[in-house]
Amino acid sequence: MTADNADRSGPSRHDRIRRHPTPGARNSLAHWTSAKHPLRVAINYIFVWLARISPSLRLRRWCLRRIGVTVGAGVSWGLEATPDTFWPELITLEDHVIVGYDATLLCHEFLQDEYRTGEVVVGERAMIGAGAIVLPGVEIGADASVAANSLVTQDVPPGTTVAGVPARPMGSGGANEHVTDAGATDGPDEDLGEPDE
Repeated sequence: MTADNADRSGPSRHDRIRRHPTPGARNSLAHWTSAKHPLRVAINYIFVWLARISPSLRLRRWCLRRIGVTVGAGVSWGLEATPDTFWPELITLEDHVIVGYDATLLCHEFLQDEYRTGEVVVGERAMIGAGAIVLPGVEIGADASVAANSLVTQDVPPGTTVAGVPARPMGSGGANEHVTDAGATDGPDEDLGEPDE
């Protein structure tokens, strides 16, 4: 356990990861069709692609929900942002989350002798900056901010701003400290005037 994890109550991301052994000489990615049905992955990929390129925030949210992502009210999913294609149902985006341009939320990792899966939970009003990568099992607390191009390998406490590779706390966080490059404000949504789903 690292010093960062020792200060936090509750399990770390590694405690929440499920391990799935893949016996044999081949690496776990070679067994991917046993892990997830190829048709399911193909369907997920189509909806992920639509969510990445659609100019409409409403359509992006709809696509994410079709593949099992839990999407709260007022979520803003940036252009080119990518949810996990194999296990999108393990992603929870609470109300008013911003996921910036080209960010990636991963819920799986294929290793040599096993693959691992873990839920990614992004708390209410949290922001993930452009190009950031969130690893499986990570929980990002309410009102937390992840700076652009960061690699999130550990939980982010509520109200904290993290940055870097791997991401580390930048300061006290809070209402006056914001990630300015979240990237989700990519123009007005043509659905203005219609209530959030």
